[in-house]
Amino acid sequence: MNQAAVSIGPVLVVVLAALMMLAVAAAAVGRLGVGRAVVSASLRAVVQLGAVSLLIAAVLRSWWATAAFITLMVLVAAATSGRRIGSWSLVRFTILPIVAGALPAGTLIVVAGTVPISEVAVLPIAGILIGGAMTATSLAGRRALDELHGRFGEYEAALALGFLPRDAALEVCRPTAGQALVPALDQTRTVGLVTLPGAFVGVLLGGGSAVQAGATQLMVLVALLAVEAIAVAVTIELVARGSLHRPEVR
Repeated sequence: MNQAAVSIGPVLVVVLAALMMLAVAAAAVGRLGVGRAVVSASLRAVVQLGAVSLLIAAVLRSWWATAAFITLMVLVAAATSGRRIGSWSLVRFTILPIVAGALPAGTLIVVAGTVPISEVAVLPIAGILIGGAMTATSLAGRRALDELHGRFGEYEAALALGFLPRDAALEVCRPTAGQALVPALDQTRTVGLVTLPGAFVGVLLGGGSAVQAGATQLMVLVALLAVEAIAVAVTIELVARGSLHRPEVR
């Protein structure tokens, strides 16, 4: 067994349960109101990762299966962002910033030959980029709509001054849009000093050198900055045009 890998057994189950209860306890003490969400998210992760672990070997045997799995990733990411922003009905719009961010960056990485053109290399890179685009879309959409709701008077004032609805909305929500990039920026700024992210550790566990691990992680982090910046820009545009909305701010 790889000594760097996590040991699978009863001890792991106990540790996972203890960590989940620690999170629930912290949420309860802080009155955060997310204790149930912590439990449900943890249990879903167990089920989903268990299923993926069983399926992934079969998926990676075929480009068609890999493409189908990536499509599923995009749809789930869009559904998650849509629900976070307003409702499930927004999926047809949240899919746009996710694809607009992840597709060009992923295509560039693969076409340039920086990763092998194989299912086992393309699938995890796609997952990382789609996940980053999903997070940025959710954060940007929620923050933009919160701004429009809280500063609706300023929006109306801009309309009174002759601004078009789109331009008035951008005046209100654009200044805070960049905050959706704060997690990605902080992770990039502190990589190697505070954190050793997944791509770095994954290459090391796979037998690569520290230099290869660093280069891989650098590519992933810079790609995520591009992906999330595009996703945020598209999301803000969709909010300004009224495509992404909540009933109270439409």
